[in-house]
Amino acid sequence: MPATSPAHPERRRRRTNRFAALAAGVVTVGALAAAALPGSATAGEKHRKGGHWPGRYQDVQLLSFNDLHGNLEPPTGSSGRVTEHQHDGTTKTIDAGGVEYLATHLRQARKGEKYSITAAGGDMVGASPLISGLFHDEPTIEALNKLDLDVTSVGNHEFDEGAKELGRLQNGGCHPKDGCYTDKKFKGADFPYLAANVLDEKTKKPILKPYWVWKKNGVKVGFIGVTLEGTPDIVSAEGVKGLSFKDEVETINKYARVLQRQGVKSIVALIHEGGFPASTSYNYDCDSPGAGDGVSGPIVDIAKNVTPQVDALVTGHTHSAYVCSIADPAGKPRMVTSAASFGRLYTDTTLTYDRRTGDIARTAVKSANRVVTRDVPKAPDMTELISKWNTLAAPIGNRAIGHIAGDIGNTGTESPLGDLIADAQLAHGKQIDPETDLALMNPGGIRAPLTYAAKAGEGDGVVTYAEGFTVQPFANTVNLQDFTGAQLIQVLKEQVTGSNAASPKVLQVSSGLTYTLDLTQSGADRVVTDSIKLNGAAIDPAATYRVATNSFLAGGGDGFPTLGQGANDVVGADDLTALEQYLTANSSAADPIAPPKADRITIVK
Repeated sequence: MPATSPAHPERRRRRTNRFAALAAGVVTVGALAAAALPGSATAGEKHRKGGHWPGRYQDVQLLSFNDLHGNLEPPTGSSGRVTEHQHDGTTKTIDAGGVEYLATHLRQARKGEKYSITAAGGDMVGASPLISGLFHDEPTIEALNKLDLDVTSVGNHEFDEGAKELGRLQNGGCHPKDGCYTDKKFKGADFPYLAANVLDEKTKKPILKPYWVWKKNGVKVGFIGVTLEGTPDIVSAEGVKGLSFKDEVETINKYARVLQRQGVKSIVALIHEGGFPASTSYNYDCDSPGAGDGVSGPIVDIAKNVTPQVDALVTGHTHSAYVCSIADPAGKPRMVTSAASFGRLYTDTTLTYDRRTGDIARTAVKSANRVVTRDVPKAPDMTELISKWNTLAAPIGNRAIGHIAGDIGNTGTESPLGDLIADAQLAHGKQIDPETDLALMNPGGIRAPLTYAAKAGEGDGVVTYAEGFTVQPFANTVNLQDFTGAQLIQVLKEQVTGSNAASPKVLQVSSGLTYTLDLTQSGADRVVTDSIKLNGAAIDPAATYRVATNSFLAGGGDGFPTLGQGANDVVGADDLTALEQYLTANSSAADPIAPPKADRITIVK
């Protein structure tokens, strides 16, 4: 993932309970309608809302979204906005997201559509704000049930609390430790989670359904769901214990053959893996100048190798927005979509079903991302749901833990919030061991910015526990380890090498650690070794340094194997406690913390 990307979708175990539409703004409109449909009807004829091809062809509406991450309330800051490209070449931002609005948009979009399916590309839960994360994401499952979600793939975050907890979200039942939160038993998801490439190591079988078939009046559309094969690299070891994750392409192709043998010829793959469009504007033309030219990343190779039997790919994981046509192995264009994250967009795709062949007429596929604007009426049932769970969370969530003088963002190669969190972990480390020298924080663990404007009447500049929880929802501990200077240098080089070579993960650094990142170079040379200094002194390869990180990094997560080789481990409090302690000790209403300058890493482009 590019180092400049906002909150990375990778992360860890969630913090657990502390007590017993009318679419506005058509995105990249992708259409594979260059060729004529079989028979007398062409790709442009009689294509209307609720329309169908007389006799032979039937339009099927596919509404999809991905990476909701439990964002029931409208996300704040940059996490709650999308960028729209204007005809004059300028851009504007639009406030977007919130399930009260998402529900309205989806329900309005379905009006008049006799054949409509709603699907998702994984990470519906995990790394969630307090309203959902505090209750093990039961509120989000309830919301998705009300949204009439038909099917979703698993994502890496569905494994934050392990396979058993994922099974509970699917099948229902009260939490094994925290019990029931209301007088009603949790019913679980009304929709199937698909996990075709996630196998039980003992049985060698998928832990959940590998595929699902939607049927109506003779129309059949099959869905195969997979998550990225690299899930074990970005989830805690405990979360994926006893599981194996198989190749995405091989798995999809395997179950496409199974569906074909069952007479299901129309197939959609739900893939929790994605790409990076050349523009951050949600309505960027991904196929300009050529098909698929505007997107890069893992999904490109996947799309090029998934069997032509699959008619469309709904993707996710990278939190990006795109609607692209990428050629399948037979050289024919196929739609590949992603709807950003946090419920800010949804994708509206028309699949034209050929009743004679049972397949999708791919030359007639049309797709567009649409903005979940906040200028539509709120869905009353979602407002009621949010109110219910907020009431339960309020005693914990509304407590003030600090004060800030302005927005503290989490975007950029080095972010102000990244610096603040690293400083908080350094301070916590020094409380445990005064010899602690520095702290390193992974950018993907910072899930949202801290915003100055009051969110729920707490007052401008006040940071509540709920806001802190939204920033760091994983319950990672702050761990101390000893490393040699040579190891520390190697850690910094691992930001841009190994599994991070294609998508650098630039660690956020505490005050005193400085170095130059030269992005004009390649590989390990992008980290300028001679520039690495601690409090102005060059790092001594033979010296020992005491380093604070979160427990995920201390286990070698996110492609930092050297961080898993430290010595003299000491485990401190959880990372949110460290942040709370730092904010409380260093800010007040009269003297709030100013946003850090984010100037510790010198970046050469």
